[in-house]
Amino acid sequence: MLRKTIIAAAMTANLLALGACNTVKGLGEDISSVGRAGEQAIN
Repeated sequence: MLRKTIIAAAMTANLLALGACNTVKGLGEDISSVGRAGEQAIN
């Protein structure tokens, strides 16, 4: 249950960051960040 909550919080934070992104480069960094956060939450 805690793991799912952490993953949901990380995804929400990354989606907010993604919404604030104004450049293609920033978009790529945001997508990479989502992947890293998900991987860290799983481990």
